[in-house]
Amino acid sequence: MSQQGEKPAAHEDDWWRKLYDETAPDTGPSSAPDSLDDRFDSVSDTVSEAVEPESEREPEPLPEVRPDPRTAWDPYREQAPPSEEPEREPEPVPVATQAAVPGPRNTVFPAPWEAPAGPPGPRTFAVPKPPEPEPPPAPLTPPATAPDPVALHELPPDWAASDAPADGGGGARPLVDHLGDRPPTYEAEPAALPAATSENLDALVPDTVLDGARYGTYTLRAASVRGDSARFRGEPRRDALLTARFGAAESALVLVAVAGGVRGGEGAHLAAADACRWIGGAVARSHARLSEDIRAGRRADLKSGLHRLTDRTYGKLRARAAELGLEPGEYTTSLRCLLLSADPDCRTRVFFGVGSGGLFRLRDGLWQDLEPVIPEESASGVSEAGPDGDRLTMDLQITTPPSPFSDGPAPPPAELFRFRASVARPGDTLLLCSNGFAEPMRDEPEFPDELAERWGPPGPPGLPAFLADTQLRIKGYADDRTCAAVWEA
Repeated sequence: MSQQGEKPAAHEDDWWRKLYDETAPDTGPSSAPDSLDDRFDSVSDTVSEAVEPESEREPEPLPEVRPDPRTAWDPYREQAPPSEEPEREPEPVPVATQAAVPGPRNTVFPAPWEAPAGPPGPRTFAVPKPPEPEPPPAPLTPPATAPDPVALHELPPDWAASDAPADGGGGARPLVDHLGDRPPTYEAEPAALPAATSENLDALVPDTVLDGARYGTYTLRAASVRGDSARFRGEPRRDALLTARFGAAESALVLVAVAGGVRGGEGAHLAAADACRWIGGAVARSHARLSEDIRAGRRADLKSGLHRLTDRTYGKLRARAAELGLEPGEYTTSLRCLLLSADPDCRTRVFFGVGSGGLFRLRDGLWQDLEPVIPEESASGVSEAGPDGDRLTMDLQITTPPSPFSDGPAPPPAELFRFRASVARPGDTLLLCSNGFAEPMRDEPEFPDELAERWGPPGPPGLPAFLADTQLRIKGYADDRTCAAVWEA
């Protein structure tokens, strides 16, 4: 009976009796060898007998190898053909080892640079575009004997829209290379740059200056272009242009200054730039009073105040010429300015300046020359007649002897101050320009007629179109061109 109280069967206790029978004789020491090598051989024989024969074992199925999603996979790479060599069966693994130690991992991930194993994915191909239908053959036309000159100046259909200003004004501009029967001598584009050194870089001026603005009821366009002759010879642009606004809101004052250096002067462009800068500084310091006088219509106060500011500017030019060791006539310039109020209710336009140039107005399709009339002067440069023609002094016909301290002839009289204040009308176009632009306006009828057609209704052109208009070329006029135009709404 076992410890649980149950009675074992007779055959189950037979091995127990044989092992622990007291009557059984003692076996004594075993005659079998009992060294470490003997025990190793015994264990090896025992384990080897438990392995099934190779012929009876079925090969284990290979695990399915899935591609690693972290590696790149080329769907267009062809799968390698299967090898013709028969697969080698895996070597037998002892049963005890399989039970005690887990086997190695059979899932092998390919390296990042290797193509994944397994069946390839679906392949995609770009669908070819259908062939475009062939255009119908063009109708046969007889060859022209001579090209149409009008076809050389045709513009693309969207040229006018791309060049139109934001306010909707302007339209298509005819492309005209030049006016007159013969083209100008020089080319229309810049050829040579002015010479420069390490010491005169501050004195360099660009070939072209373009600017624009819109205040109150007017639109402003301004441009300064180097002449064809200066472009060919590599000379700097002698004209200077300044556009500036002083103040804000309705009391703001817009200044447009145009200066033209003397022809042949080495520092003519520097004198023009100095004149624009100095007159701009003088107007800036007095812009509040000037703006108030313009809006109030105080013509006399404006004339005297602007005359004083202009004289100070030319006094600085003469002092600068003395510093450079030049004669006053070698370092001078013509100066013409416009003052425009930003108040929409003020249409007074004030012009003042000294020297050559032009002031024109386009009204009802016709140009008017608004250059102030200068009264006749005596030899001394002082007028002897009043506003009504009355003589200010009595001429006693007494000859004045020359001064004993004079070394030469008396200097020529200085340029007189010019002033004009006019009230603009809706639809007017006021043009202020240098001498290089004023000469063809007065001497070539085709030039103002062409500008009247371009600058008339429906409104002001855009900046590119305005620049093209100012460069209308005429044979015999190759000086710098600087102008500023004001369109009244």
